[in-house]
Amino acid sequence: MISIIIPVLNEERTIYDLLTHLVHKASNPDQLEFIVVDGASVDGTRDEVYAFAKAYSKTAIQLITATKGRGSQMHAGSQIAKGEILYFLHADSFPPKNYDQHIIDAVKNGNPAGCFRMRFKSWNWWLIIIGWFTRFSWRASRGGDQSQYITKKLYEEIGGYNTSIPIYEDYDLIHRLYDIKTFYVIPKWLTTSARRYEEVGVYKLQWFYLKIYWKKRNGASIEEIYQYYLQWCDTNHKNTVKCKA
Repeated sequence: MISIIIPVLNEERTIYDLLTHLVHKASNPDQLEFIVVDGASVDGTRDEVYAFAKAYSKTAIQLITATKGRGSQMHAGSQIAKGEILYFLHADSFPPKNYDQHIIDAVKNGNPAGCFRMRFKSWNWWLIIIGWFTRFSWRASRGGDQSQYITKKLYEEIGGYNTSIPIYEDYDLIHRLYDIKTFYVIPKWLTTSARRYEEVGVYKLQWFYLKIYWKKRNGASIEEIYQYYLQWCDTNHKNTVKCKA
């Protein structure tokens, strides 16, 4: 069984579509378990999950609540997961057809952790280039929007998501996997939303991400990066970006 863990916060516009996509694009939906982890949404997210559960009554799905924060939410989902493989997926990322079999095949071939290639749902030339580079195995080309599969055994061995850090939880886990030379990019394309780039501005947001990556590469602590993140989230700051809640 694959346990698909989806952290959500005010995702009423996408969660139903994502869940139906996951059912219809799976090779064997009967071997899937959906765990939607809500970080206290104030919109209709939970109602959309309930509507899906009613419409797809034979699908194994749980809706739980956890402390807000993607790392905390994903880790909470992992603690109740029954599957031998965990698949962490953002609510606006849509994996390819037969994604479940691709993950199973990767694990059987000796790749216990990894992700898919990624393309943005956008024709912006810069976002097309960013997506193109995700085909490579470089550490710098990784990100949480590409999704993350990992065997439950390996997840537990490396300590799972670090729930004590306020940001960078995806990258923290990915870097630990790269450090032990255990990461595989499945040569299939996942499609993710470009909504944050559209809201903030493609180049403005990319510069923000590049500076965070550079700070991390040069030894900045998570606390230092978080303070920089908060500075840019400050609505009074001239370079403010719209940060995720």
